[in-house]
Amino acid sequence: MAPPIVTSNEVYILPLKDNGAPDVAGEYIYLAPASNDPITIRFVIEGTSSICRNGSLWVNIPKQGTEFHRNKFIEYKLVPDFNRNIEISIPIHEAGAFAFYTTYSELPSLSNSTLEKSDSAPLVKQTPHYYIDVAPRLSLDGRPLPLPALSIFSVISKFMGKYPSSWEKHLRGISGRGYNMIHFTPLQVRGASNSPYSLYDQLGWDPACFPRGEEDVQKMVDSLEHNHSLLSLTDIVLNHTANNSKWLLEHPEAGYNLNTAPWLESAYVLDTKLLRFGFQLEELGYPNELKSLDDLTKIMDGIKKHVIAEIRLWEYYALDVDRDADAAVNSWAKGELDGDVGKLKDLDLKDQVEYIVVQGLRGNDRLGERFRRHIDAKVLASLIAAMYGKYRGEADESTIRAKAVQILDTVNVRFYAEYDKEMADILQQLFNRIKYVRLDEHGPKLGVINQENPLIESYFTRLDQSAASDKFSTEDLALVNNGWVWAGNALVDNAGPESRVYLRREVIVWGDCVKLRYGSGPQDSPWLWDYMTKYARMLAKYFAGFRIDNCHSTPLHVAEHILDEARRVRPNLYVVAELFTGSEEMDYVFVKRLGLSSLIREAMQAWSTAEMSRLVHRHGGRPIGSFEVDEVPKGNPGSPAGSVPSSPGITTNGGFVREKVRRIKPVPVQALFMDCTHDNEVPAQKRDARDTLPNAALVSMCASASGSVMGYDEIYPKLVDLVNETRLYTSESSSVTEIKTGRGKGGIGGVRKLLNQIHTLMGKDGYDETHIHHEDQYVTVHRVHPVSRKGYFLIAHTAYPGYGNGNGAFSSARLSGTKARHLGSWMLEVDSGAETKKEVESDKTYLRGLSSRVVDVPGIRMEMQGDTTVITVRDKFPPGSIALFETWIPAAEHSAGLDNYVTSGAKTAMSELDLVDLNFLLYRCEAEERSGSDGKDGVYDIPGYGKIIYAGLQGWWSLLKDIIKDNNLAHPLCQNLRDGQWALDYTVGRLERVSRDAEFARLAKPAEWLKKRFDAIRSIPNFLLPRYFALIIRTAYTAAWERGLDLMTDHIRKGQSFLQSLGMVSVQQTGIVKSASLWPKKLVPSLAAGLPHFAVEWARCWGRDVFISLRGLYLGTGRYEEAAEHIFAFASVLKHGMIPNLLSSGNLPRYNSRDSIWFFLQCIQDYTRYAPDGLALLSKNVKRRFLPYDDTWFPSDDPRAYSKQSLIQDVIQEAMQRHASGMKFREANAGPDIDSQMRDEGFNIEINVDWSNGIIFGGNQFNCGTWMDKMGESERAGSKGIPGTPRDGAAVEITGLLYSTLRWLAKLNAECKYPYKGVTKPDGTEITFSDWADLVKSSFEYSYYVPKTSADDSKYAVNSSIVNRRGIYKDLFRSGKEYEDYQLRPNFAIAMTVAPDLFDPDHAMDALILADQVLRGPTGMATLDPADLNYRPYYINSEDSTDFATSKGRNYHQGPEWLWPTGFFLRALLKFDLARRTTQEGRVEAFQQVTRRLSGCKEMIRTSAWAGLTELTQKDGQDCPDSSPTQAWSAGCLIDLYMDAAEYGMT
Repeated sequence: MAPPIVTSNEVYILPLKDNGAPDVAGEYIYLAPASNDPITIRFVIEGTSSICRNGSLWVNIPKQGTEFHRNKFIEYKLVPDFNRNIEISIPIHEAGAFAFYTTYSELPSLSNSTLEKSDSAPLVKQTPHYYIDVAPRLSLDGRPLPLPALSIFSVISKFMGKYPSSWEKHLRGISGRGYNMIHFTPLQVRGASNSPYSLYDQLGWDPACFPRGEEDVQKMVDSLEHNHSLLSLTDIVLNHTANNSKWLLEHPEAGYNLNTAPWLESAYVLDTKLLRFGFQLEELGYPNELKSLDDLTKIMDGIKKHVIAEIRLWEYYALDVDRDADAAVNSWAKGELDGDVGKLKDLDLKDQVEYIVVQGLRGNDRLGERFRRHIDAKVLASLIAAMYGKYRGEADESTIRAKAVQILDTVNVRFYAEYDKEMADILQQLFNRIKYVRLDEHGPKLGVINQENPLIESYFTRLDQSAASDKFSTEDLALVNNGWVWAGNALVDNAGPESRVYLRREVIVWGDCVKLRYGSGPQDSPWLWDYMTKYARMLAKYFAGFRIDNCHSTPLHVAEHILDEARRVRPNLYVVAELFTGSEEMDYVFVKRLGLSSLIREAMQAWSTAEMSRLVHRHGGRPIGSFEVDEVPKGNPGSPAGSVPSSPGITTNGGFVREKVRRIKPVPVQALFMDCTHDNEVPAQKRDARDTLPNAALVSMCASASGSVMGYDEIYPKLVDLVNETRLYTSESSSVTEIKTGRGKGGIGGVRKLLNQIHTLMGKDGYDETHIHHEDQYVTVHRVHPVSRKGYFLIAHTAYPGYGNGNGAFSSARLSGTKARHLGSWMLEVDSGAETKKEVESDKTYLRGLSSRVVDVPGIRMEMQGDTTVITVRDKFPPGSIALFETWIPAAEHSAGLDNYVTSGAKTAMSELDLVDLNFLLYRCEAEERSGSDGKDGVYDIPGYGKIIYAGLQGWWSLLKDIIKDNNLAHPLCQNLRDGQWALDYTVGRLERVSRDAEFARLAKPAEWLKKRFDAIRSIPNFLLPRYFALIIRTAYTAAWERGLDLMTDHIRKGQSFLQSLGMVSVQQTGIVKSASLWPKKLVPSLAAGLPHFAVEWARCWGRDVFISLRGLYLGTGRYEEAAEHIFAFASVLKHGMIPNLLSSGNLPRYNSRDSIWFFLQCIQDYTRYAPDGLALLSKNVKRRFLPYDDTWFPSDDPRAYSKQSLIQDVIQEAMQRHASGMKFREANAGPDIDSQMRDEGFNIEINVDWSNGIIFGGNQFNCGTWMDKMGESERAGSKGIPGTPRDGAAVEITGLLYSTLRWLAKLNAECKYPYKGVTKPDGTEITFSDWADLVKSSFEYSYYVPKTSADDSKYAVNSSIVNRRGIYKDLFRSGKEYEDYQLRPNFAIAMTVAPDLFDPDHAMDALILADQVLRGPTGMATLDPADLNYRPYYINSEDSTDFATSKGRNYHQGPEWLWPTGFFLRALLKFDLARRTTQEGRVEAFQQVTRRLSGCKEMIRTSAWAGLTELTQKDGQDCPDSSPTQAWSAGCLIDLYMDAAEYGMT
């Protein structure tokens, strides 16, 4: 049986933002398929993105075998999913410009208003269209021809001579020089001017070239491809037609005439009068030949007198005052009014005028006939009525009319000012243009003003009335000519109603071309659309490509239609455009919408060697040693969830398709880089003729399509005039049978052949890395293949005016680690003397080049210095010289295999690691690393940059991900790698050392894998080390990341990238730290509160932080053993019925947190729910650090320590009973040894239950027993020992957690899964957990709710005089300072999450919406209401001021925005919002409201160098330098949210 066929499918990942825009820099999506196989675009949308609400993705990519229609979109429904991304994969079979957009219902603001289903469907919004440009797949001689391999040669067909004999000689010469595509200027019948771009008949072929029409064209194209290996490209001219085109007489509506474009009337009147004036100069006494500026001044005076004044142009701007006044009075007399008369009575004249302009001005949308502007008579009549009454007899009509005239005259003031300004502009334009064409040295100096050379270039073609049909008027036959406007807006129709450039004489006009009028669509000019469509389809039938002439002047919708039609005929149409929009941003608009393959860029625009170097740099390709930026390795963090790159799928024929998944790279617009175009002056004119050779060589070394023009290689002395020239081409290359490579006479053809061969080879094989260096008169270019590392190196000595004949200043070129073979050195010698030019230009029959030859230059020295090749130029290497070399890197001769080797085997190397191993491999901050190495090792320190974040792979990746994305080879890390291999040694060394320890023995395999890969790259040139280091690190990092996810739950592994990143924080925060184990004598992994602040020793493991984090980081990720270990460790140190705030490995636990025990008990409850056989935990034994029910303190080495053991259920019961009984104790070892800031009273702990309501109270004003635990520290401010937030009394979250625990234990007892029914109160009576819970519930709303109105205060425990904000839940109940009860903080959401049935649902939703508006920041929750007098949102721990509130960071919890409460807030919001929803759409909206509020956290973890979520931010999400940059609970609490969401489901 034959093995299955494996094929590759290129898949491009296209993530969409929340607003539907592509998440690609510049929103330019350009895809160049590597083969003829289809490619796939995979849209990735966050499952509950805003665009998913009643959302659809619309794409006009056609299915295979169906025709593309730009306006035919296929709908893909966006089915929301909170936990995963939506992926839509669409195959693309053909080239073109495809579009997509999304429709959706905008997410409403969060509110507690009625949620009843509206009778009307939600308003659907549509995003803008976005574009996907797919490059055409060209082929020649049966082999692919990528666009960067194109070498294009332009010819002007009318100079080619007799067809086919002369043509064949030229075509042979073009092909023989290595060109592979020929560009023909238009081959159609030309108009009266004989310009190739002024076409008489777009559907007719030039009979001089193609007497048999299409038959000859077909033969020519066949001969091009089969005999000369040339593809063909031709111009398509869409904007204009020849002014003598016969069809204009039949279809003048195809142009802009005075009926189809009445706004041009004033421009026509001015143009006509200017022409007549020019012909009457002598008659009127003005000079008809300008010799000086004085003559021009006289002419300008004549224009003012005989043109401007006589044609009364002001009438096109102003109101006809008499007409409008009479109409208004008449309307007033008839009672025809339009306006609120009562409101107009007291207006002054200025306000009257403004009212009239705003309400009554008509005809202001465009220019048109004279006095087109007018005032609505009814509006002006209303104003009259307001002033003089509504009825005749109340005022004299002459007085009324005079008032109307006054108002209208005042209105006209602005219009006359407009007229005056435009007249000044018109006169200045006329002055400048006449001066240029008659007087300026660089102008044409046209001479006598007569019929052949009129005073002005007419803007209009006036068709012969006698030759046209009688149905057409003079106005129909006056057609505006085409032209261009300096710095004009490419999206504005210059002859349209929005533009006045024809009136202002701003158009540089082409008098032989009539501008075509397409209108907004075929309905506006049906004949023209049909005719030009036939023209486009005809061209596409024969030619492989189009050059769109004056693309910037082509209406976009017209170009879209034309190209769509052409691509129906030839799907892989190459489209290059002449596009001069004046801005790169506008270029992108045309490129994206039209799917342009390349934009023409011109080397002859460079004015110096430095500028030429810049152009080559722009089009040269990526820098040498660039990073691979488009590949998405499997498991790469941030890659779309659910997509499995490189995963095979079975095809219908039993084969396999292996996906090659790529990111969409931000790329510049592709260029067709021409050394010279048919519009450019040649080097002999603009520079030095000798620059022809280096200029051509530099262009050919670029990683883009390149091109030239007939006459360039031949050294023609000047630009060929494509309109007036009549001579025929000659070329040395056309006169020989075979062109020999290298030296030769008659131009640069021999060297050009080699340059084109190399250019095509490099383009075909993908040589896309380049190094360009500019030094004085020299530019060097080294272009190499990114895998094989083979390349070509050019030294070009440019020839600009003044360079002389010397060598110039050139240092030696050093090619590190590179060997080179000299292909040749040449210089161009040109006789550009005046006599030679005169002789060449005097030939009346043929276009000839200057006498020239290319000769060999011996002036190159090559020597090897170790692995480095040093190249110097000797004595003779004058301007116009080039040297060319073939290069290779011996150490990378098998680099294709090297790339495969360094990226293979990583998954196997990581396959035995556990999550603790991965903590060491991926993470470890400076403190952790030093703790583990007894102070010997830290994180890597990069010179010029500083220390990396982690010692592990994440430390490198946090830098490299952006270095790779930006291709930033100048980063200090890259320089450090080029300078030496210390980073390689460091990365392997730390793994090798630690793998000798038993607990990290599994790291030996990754260490070995890294060592072998690094060893494989140690011998390559240092400039390649950054690339290969990044490749190895990325491979290892990705494999480690993937291994981490494989060890987690499906919920994490298959979740979206944000959830995966949150899950990996559990790996980041959990590791073996010798100084911070969970036990005194047993080394186990422990959970850090955050890094780097809480990494080692006593500061690492906090009871409160552990159990706020544990549900998400351990239970949510499937790390049940670690969860149990932490529960056991803290259960072992239970004392006073509390767990410690600071564990200190059980040696010196400190019992000063009243809330930790309740988070602990909540976690045990969660463990029993989520862990397999979780309830078995309750019957597990744990050894006790202290004696049960005994508060005696003793050290951990005391015999009593760990001498007793208890079941976990007994530990729970002890905690419950101790609280029920009440506690009053002083902290062990109280004093400065355990807390240097606290006052003596703060060490006294008292906790009691108020059995009237079941609520637990505790603390005092000198300690801070909840998470808001900042103690005042400033002696200077007098705050030392005074907590910022004591939160004594009954903290709302403790009450919620208490209730949650009571309900859980009651349920377990009822199910016989917990042996204790309740507790004993201090009076000796017993109370069940169920009764205790009922007691709490019965009093909760009364105790904590602050009603919206004071009228309800009597129903609650509210002191109305202290209330600061209503509709909230108190933060505290019965605290030491009563006002603190009423402070709005985010803690109530914790209670809502764990004990939702304590809350009235409407009250809860109101409170959540208020908190959303008042407390929620971009990422965190403000810890205090901004309306509170104590609000201080900027935490600066180092501040030592006299400010009592903020000194030494006392405001830690008085306004700064903490992230972990965000998780609880969003959990509560989702819970209560879903509870009120009754429809599927409503449930989706609830999830989307939450999703919208996660965007800041998603961005933070994506960009964080620490790969986590920070502890807190300042106001509005501003960075807080004193915050721990990655905090366990910040991530864990958001995993909690996703766990809840998975349970609720969206249906």
